[in-house]
Amino acid sequence: MSQQQQLRVAVIVGSTREGRFAPVVTQWIKGHLEQRDDMSVDVVDLGETPLPTVFPAFGQPPAPGTTEALAAVSPRLAAADAFVFVTPEYNHSFPASLKNAIDWHNEQWHAKPVGFVSYGGISGGLRAVEQLRLVMAELHATTIRDTVSLHHAWGLFDEEHAMKDAQCDAAAKAMLDQLAWWAQALREARTVRPYAA
Repeated sequence: MSQQQQLRVAVIVGSTREGRFAPVVTQWIKGHLEQRDDMSVDVVDLGETPLPTVFPAFGQPPAPGTTEALAAVSPRLAAADAFVFVTPEYNHSFPASLKNAIDWHNEQWHAKPVGFVSYGGISGGLRAVEQLRLVMAELHATTIRDTVSLHHAWGLFDEEHAMKDAQCDAAAKAMLDQLAWWAQALREARTVRPYAA
């Protein structure tokens, strides 16, 4: 498949906490994406592309420096055909840094699918995903039913950060297969008729 035909997937790294486990999980799902010939991947790490936390008043221009910060993220989200959110669970929810990035954008999410890779302790981040589904529905995005939930994630990878559990790899493939179907279908639909929110 040519690069032009490939589905562009933006992987959003939601955690910005010091010592975060997110890079290990992100590298793993990125490896799955790179094995596919129908998808290309762009990792948008919110720890490396921080966005402001103060929003302008409605109808007012953003504060100095905001436009430059958004320029490192917004065009990449706009160019994406689909998204994968890599998120931990903080206090039964998802990180504030991820909500902040979501809220800075709107039409970039419209009529595009979102898959989830969550991680944590016994819950595997599932409560974070359930809340993200509500948020993304408000932004006219389609969330993928099957998620990748890494329970006790720190024990799933070896010292080289390779996944030790074949079931997790199978779950990643299943989620990405569904993401590809929706991404292709919605890209074709947006081409025929631009989405109007």
